[in-house]
Amino acid sequence: MKKTYLFFAILIAAASLQSCGNSDDANSDSVEVAKDVNEDNKLVPENASEFMVKAASGGMMEVQLGKLAQSKAVNERVKAFGAMMERDHTAANEEMKTLAGSKSVVLPSSLGEDHQKHVNDMNEKTGAEFDKEYISMMVDDHKKDISDFENATKSDDADVKAFAEKTLPVLRMHLDSANAIHDAIK
Repeated sequence: MKKTYLFFAILIAAASLQSCGNSDDANSDSVEVAKDVNEDNKLVPENASEFMVKAASGGMMEVQLGKLAQSKAVNERVKAFGAMMERDHTAANEEMKTLAGSKSVVLPSSLGEDHQKHVNDMNEKTGAEFDKEYISMMVDDHKKDISDFENATKSDDADVKAFAEKTLPVLRMHLDSANAIHDAIK
């Protein structure tokens, strides 16, 4: 039964993702497609699957922005912060993929529209303007992430709760680092 469900979930996800190339399609956002597919997943509470989908898209954004910071930033601390974002969020993303797979939760295959907009906006910035905008975004983003992960520590799903608890100290360290850099480059 579990294999049959997984097969159909993957089949539906594949069919849904095929339409992602059409920007007029209401479900072209990879995050929304994943949420729709996960609605019928009875293996995990809905709030847990929604958390995983949102965290996966956010994690992918952190990696892309980290790479961008390493190539576009002029401040060495900002470049180093970008490298830390790429490294730490790549590791968390891999752990999330494993967790989602064990629960038959479909994760987005690409950034959600909101996260993609952040990447596109940052790609337009250069020099010191990039540094300031990137670090400011990282402060704001990590405050939201910490709140989302704190909420996930109250999940009815023990594995999601454990992932959130394990990841929170890293996110808090990222916020502390981003705040220190932000204060230094004002």
